Amino acid sequence: MADAVAVAKARAAAASGAMAAGSGPGRELPAEEAALEVSWVQGFSNKSFGFINNQTVCYPCGNYILFLDIETKKTTALQCQTGPVGAFAANASSEVVAFSDQKLNPIIYIHHFPELNKLTELKGSAQLDYTLLAFSFTGPYLASYSSIPEFVLSVWNWQENILLCSDSQPGITATSLSFNPMNWQQLCFVGESSVTIWHIERIEDEHHLKRNPVELPDEQGSISPHEDLFFPVSRSDDPYHGPDLPVSAIAGLVGDEAETFVPRNSIKTSVHPTAHCWTATSEIYMSCKEGYILAIDADKHRVSILQPKPPPEYMQKISDVVSYVRREVQKKKGGELNDQQNPMFSMAFCNEGLYAAGRDGILLFYHIKDLQYEMKVCADISQSISSLIFSPDYASLLLVTDQGPVYSYKPAHSGEAVKLLDTCSSCFVAADFLTPGNKYCVSVTISGEVQVWFLEDGTCLSKLNLDIEATAMACCPSSNSVAVGTKRGQIYFLDVTKAEAPRVVHRIFLSNFPVLSLHYDQSGQFLIARTTEGHVFILDARPSKLFQVLGYIVLADEVLDLSVVSDLKNDLVEVMVLLNVAEVQRARLEIFCLSSAITTDNDKCVNDQGMFNASAFKKKQYELDYPLSSAVKLKDNIVYGFCTCAPFICKYHLSEENMLEDPPVFSSEKMIPSNQFGSGFLCVSPNSQWLAAGAKDGVLFIYSISTMDILARKHCHSYQGGGIRSMIFSLDGNFILVNDENDGALVCLKWKKIKKTEVEEAAFYWQSLLDILNKSTSNENAVLKSMAEWQFDPGSTSKSLSEEKFKEAPLKSSSVDVTEEDGNVTNTNDMTWIGQKIQKVIREETQRFSNQKQELQMGIKKLRQTIQQMMHENEQVPDIEKLEHQEFNLDMEEQERLQAEAEQEVARARKEIEMENLSNCYLQDFIKYECWDALCVKGRAVKCFHMDCEVKNYPLEERSKEELETLEKVLRLKDTETADLKVQKEDLETESETVLPEEEGKKEAKAVADDGESFCLIGSLSSQYGGDTSILYHQCDLHTKEQRVNQIVLLKDIIYKVKTAFNKEFDIVAQQKEQEIARVKERNLRIREILEQLDLQVEVWEPALTDDEMPEQALTVQDSEIKAEKYLTQEEKERAEMLAKLEMEKRLAATDDDRLRALDDMMGGVLEVRKEDILKMNIPPPPFVSKPEDLWSDEEKKIFGEYEKKVKELNEEKEEYKKTLENEWKKLEASIQETTQNFDETVCKLSERKVKSEMVIYQEELKIVSLTCALLLDEELDTREAGLHNCLIKKKKEKTMERRFRKQFADTPDDVLEELYRLYTHRPKSPRTEMLLDTPNPYGNCSGSEDYEDALTLLMKAMDELDSPEHMPEGLEQSIWKNFCLARRKKMESEELVKRKALTLAEMQAFFQRRTDENEKMKSQIENIFNELTWLQEKKMKLQQNLIVQFVLKQGQVELENTEIPDYSDAILIKKSVVEELNCSISTQGEKKIAAIIEFKDFSRGIRRLEWEHKKMRMQIEDLKEKARDIVILPISKDCQLFLTVQNYGSHIAQHIAGMEETLRFMDKLHEKNVKNHRKKIRELKKSIRLKEEANYELSLQLKEMLVSVSERRHIFEAADTRDISEKIAKQRYQEILKQKNLRDLIKEQKEEFASLQSELEILRTRTPPHI
Repeated sequence: MADAVAVAKARAAAASGAMAAGSGPGRELPAEEAALEVSWVQGFSNKSFGFINNQTVCYPCGNYILFLDIETKKTTALQCQTGPVGAFAANASSEVVAFSDQKLNPIIYIHHFPELNKLTELKGSAQLDYTLLAFSFTGPYLASYSSIPEFVLSVWNWQENILLCSDSQPGITATSLSFNPMNWQQLCFVGESSVTIWHIERIEDEHHLKRNPVELPDEQGSISPHEDLFFPVSRSDDPYHGPDLPVSAIAGLVGDEAETFVPRNSIKTSVHPTAHCWTATSEIYMSCKEGYILAIDADKHRVSILQPKPPPEYMQKISDVVSYVRREVQKKKGGELNDQQNPMFSMAFCNEGLYAAGRDGILLFYHIKDLQYEMKVCADISQSISSLIFSPDYASLLLVTDQGPVYSYKPAHSGEAVKLLDTCSSCFVAADFLTPGNKYCVSVTISGEVQVWFLEDGTCLSKLNLDIEATAMACCPSSNSVAVGTKRGQIYFLDVTKAEAPRVVHRIFLSNFPVLSLHYDQSGQFLIARTTEGHVFILDARPSKLFQVLGYIVLADEVLDLSVVSDLKNDLVEVMVLLNVAEVQRARLEIFCLSSAITTDNDKCVNDQGMFNASAFKKKQYELDYPLSSAVKLKDNIVYGFCTCAPFICKYHLSEENMLEDPPVFSSEKMIPSNQFGSGFLCVSPNSQWLAAGAKDGVLFIYSISTMDILARKHCHSYQGGGIRSMIFSLDGNFILVNDENDGALVCLKWKKIKKTEVEEAAFYWQSLLDILNKSTSNENAVLKSMAEWQFDPGSTSKSLSEEKFKEAPLKSSSVDVTEEDGNVTNTNDMTWIGQKIQKVIREETQRFSNQKQELQMGIKKLRQTIQQMMHENEQVPDIEKLEHQEFNLDMEEQERLQAEAEQEVARARKEIEMENLSNCYLQDFIKYECWDALCVKGRAVKCFHMDCEVKNYPLEERSKEELETLEKVLRLKDTETADLKVQKEDLETESETVLPEEEGKKEAKAVADDGESFCLIGSLSSQYGGDTSILYHQCDLHTKEQRVNQIVLLKDIIYKVKTAFNKEFDIVAQQKEQEIARVKERNLRIREILEQLDLQVEVWEPALTDDEMPEQALTVQDSEIKAEKYLTQEEKERAEMLAKLEMEKRLAATDDDRLRALDDMMGGVLEVRKEDILKMNIPPPPFVSKPEDLWSDEEKKIFGEYEKKVKELNEEKEEYKKTLENEWKKLEASIQETTQNFDETVCKLSERKVKSEMVIYQEELKIVSLTCALLLDEELDTREAGLHNCLIKKKKEKTMERRFRKQFADTPDDVLEELYRLYTHRPKSPRTEMLLDTPNPYGNCSGSEDYEDALTLLMKAMDELDSPEHMPEGLEQSIWKNFCLARRKKMESEELVKRKALTLAEMQAFFQRRTDENEKMKSQIENIFNELTWLQEKKMKLQQNLIVQFVLKQGQVELENTEIPDYSDAILIKKSVVEELNCSISTQGEKKIAAIIEFKDFSRGIRRLEWEHKKMRMQIEDLKEKARDIVILPISKDCQLFLTVQNYGSHIAQHIAGMEETLRFMDKLHEKNVKNHRKKIRELKKSIRLKEEANYELSLQLKEMLVSVSERRHIFEAADTRDISEKIAKQRYQEILKQKNLRDLIKEQKEEFASLQSELEILRTRTPPHI
């Protein structure tokens, strides 16, 4: 709690201090009293390299850009004021350099060399960082590429600070970027696996980027043509699956993603570009990781693979031999064979050809002709080459390596590469000033390279590579020696008396842990080394003492920092150590003093192991109130600390008392706000005037110790580079060395502005210190020079030590092995100093106690023998007397340790088992929930008793609330639609109610057939198995998406109902099986009783439910399933024994009953004899049976006879009872067999039901699949249509933009266009052809139209020379000459202007032509899109009407004459009702036609009748005339006589008529009776007709089957050999044909005779008069 309060106080104090100092956000710091400037910067970060002119190269390093003069090796630094340098580029033609900073919203800075003045700043849209910059070879153009999140490529005019154009490439990481030297309007953009050629199109002041991707070959080197996946070439149409759509539509993509989408299986891994360069013909040579060299045409964007030119035959043989030897050597080394060419990672082009280099360090030259090349080796530097750079004059080629050195190669001389710059790419670890501190400084890198620098200008004087990882370094004040600490715990001592030739003179191996820091006191007497294990070593720093290790101190906590203060007057050195206390949030200081006594009398101050005694020096311990990361101590007990919990510096004043016992917590006297962030550290100047603070932000602050005001600050490093690693003041205070963690820069700072008094104080202190050290320095340097150079022993060098040895624990590394016999210590070649001390102690102890050791060894041997004898005796005694082996163990500590280890192992194993059990339990619960608990109907099975038949039910999950709501919603919607449709049908029926009764009868007759056909139309039989198909939509009505979705929901509901219906039947059968098993068990009880009475050992069949029939049994574990013995604790064992004992006592108490025992003895435990016990009954024989029969008396014989009779009767009864039991046994078995077989039949029927239910479910699922496929196809069509619309919108936007360009171009007057065109035809030659043949630059003097002002200036300068009076002709007046010169000058200016305008016109015309071509292309693309949209809409409409309908057909209902399936492509599926309605209308029209025909026939008949009657009347007239004539001559008949004679002739006629009427009435009655009889017969006939029709229908069905059999027999008959029979049949048919011909002739003759007879009959009729 106190620690938290302290931290809170610290933060509050820091906040208040910061507010007081004005260091908050948006507030300016107070003006510094002094200022720092960069003296020089050294380092190499291997980012990029470039020429600024022919003699100077530049490269970034940390926050600086370094300019190196190749000839003088002088370096100039340009600092980026806002942080580290990001992207970098240099332009030699303009002598400018461009770089970006690494911050939010970065800026591109343009500086001019050698003035290093800032020309401009380019502010783009980048938010985080720029990754690439590139200058154009001609013109003021700069290309930049930003990284995440924009990925924007921008082109700038850096002279005018204008962003010309930009475009984005989302997600593409760029590796290189370059302009075409011959045409700045072409830009090569290279990614990790892609290449893009960007064209910069310009019209007047507008610029636009056009992207042209290049199709690269795959990893095997094959180039495949580009395939447009958004607009495929071929387009197929499947009548079932629908049209073939692009993959983007199938994937559901719309927008730009749809046009660029490529499926994974279509993505081919292309080559990975590594380097590229432009040629003079605007081609690009590119190398790949796969070893290929590509040639890219920048205009056509085509790629070709260059192949090596085949060598001569003798060279080919030599090459084969060399490759064979190389393969054999590689096989012996065990390496993999790699025939692929090494990839090139850098390329450079010149007039002669192409230079390339890779990781092998070999510079190769390629002479390329067409697509073949010849290769030769130019140089081998044995270092990985990262880049090749030609100087602007192409006289030298720079080879930049990954390790840091830079080599120069001159192609003209074809010599070896010369090292130009010997730098190291490794980061600096530390730097220090060499005594006296004003001339040289020394630095060391992580790789172990030590450099000596000239302090004035930063010239590197010498280098020494230790070939070991360095961790610390310090320079000795008393000599020119340098100590270097390593990661392996070694300290190397270097002699730097000669700055140009440093050498290693000594090495000390302190421990196996890294040396964290090295510190010298100001007198140069002691060297304090801090290691990671908490040891602080004190060494004698003087070479005369051979850098002796005086001892070490062990500290309890981690050491964070160490500060050394020298008291030169008292010859004391105070060492303050800052400790990290893990328990509390506070800092702890320990201070101890070192005196010269520890050097003169060292043996008294240290123990035998080299550790300092507590009495050697006084320790003081202090507790501070805040946690610190660094602390420094001044001479007056003032301590400054850098706080870690808040950004401020604390000042403490320590008391003089010894604070080891219960020290109080010291509070800070003053807290100075710090404007730095991150952990930091402090450094004090030698004269204790200034305090330097550095942190992770890379900013250095200098404070005045007296006032703690900020004197100066310098942003010399950055947070991205890890911040400041170390800093140190020179002895005179004029210089400060600062190095970073990761940016690889060493910065030397010097005072630019400072008070004169402070300089004088620092110089005075430096001079006084030199006066003290001069004498010792000269002596120590003399000794140092005389020391021999330390030789690197192969057995003791760092290379011979394994890495694993230095990763072991401290105890293990410092331990030594002592043999039991002789006590010798094993020695190693590289033993640490601590190890040597321990070895020495052990050796001395061994020699001192050798006698006691021998005695102890003898006693141990005797004791071992005694114990072994006791153990042998223990094996002989009984088990109850045996002792355990552990009781013979005398080493109880070892035994306890082993037991503790065993318990730990058991605990670990138990924990692992518990965790595994826990995971298994979780998995069990998860599986149980998913597969059991979540099911409302559990999955189970029913098996037959005697057959291998098994039926499973349908496991069902309970339908969710959402599913039920969706189903209810769909059902309501379907009911609404059904009601609406019904109302519409009723309206239609009211309009057309004229339906014939006969048609209603026909409809009733067809009802049965319609019921059978409904299953066919519905497409499933689910209505017969529990599903309600009436709620479904008709298959032919599913046109909309909503209907299909609703149909799927309804089909799923039907499937659920079918499964539920089957599960109900399944449950009934399962319950029936349980009942059957119960009955069988009851009968088996009786069977077992019978078998027991019959004394038969017969196995009784006992059925039971299996795990499949009762799956819940799998969730419970029975005790019988556990094979392992159950583990019982001691309490459980005692409880079980007690329960068993009580059970035994109860059993004994129950059996101990005298009455029951007596009843059991006398009557078998029962009071009456049961029938079941008859088989157990036996009649005892008489007692005299043992006597011979001769001695039997008569009474005894009589008794024996009765005995035999009873025995016989008893045996008969037994046999009869046995037969009864056997019969009952058989009946029971037969009953069991019958009932189980009946149940098996039920299960078989249930299995058939399950098969049919499966069939129905599959039918419905097939419908769902078809509907889902239709929905997906509909969605794909919508997606494709949306994608095409989006593409069309984009095309229209582009076309609108082009029209705007054309409109702007069309504003130019026609006369100007004609003039410009005429000038364009006479334009000057391309600048490309003006190349000088003798220049080494392969791109020549490329000058574009942008250099018009420069060209005009040069021309005017040339004209000045021509305008001089000396060129004036003689005799010409001066005024005329001046007018002539002025006119000529104007003419030249106008000609130059015309040339410029002509170039502009050519550019505009080319732009116009490109836009025209693109417009035509765009038109065709838009037209194609419109055509495809139309096609899609047609297909969509067709697919909405062309539905997939499922039918259920009976087997054999459709018969085909051949095996080929007919083509139904032109068939149309319609409803049956449509056909019936059409047939009905046809029949109605036919009946109307027939009625009209009949009416016409009747009318014609009436006409004929009238004609006949007219003819008849004519004939009657003639007859009447004849009758009149006949009457005249006719005689009187009897009737005439009667008429004449009878008085009442009328009454006589009336009587006759009445009689006739009576006869007529009688005949009518008879006729009615006959009609009734005939009607009755008609009804009977109709009834018989219906019966006959039914019989005919059955016969028709039989006829179909017979026709099938007849057709089969016909096929069989035709398949047989029937040639003779066919000939006979042919003859018979010929005879029949002849007979038919004769009959036809006969019929024809008879027809002719009949016609003639009919004509004669007509003649006779006309002649014969009608009879009256």
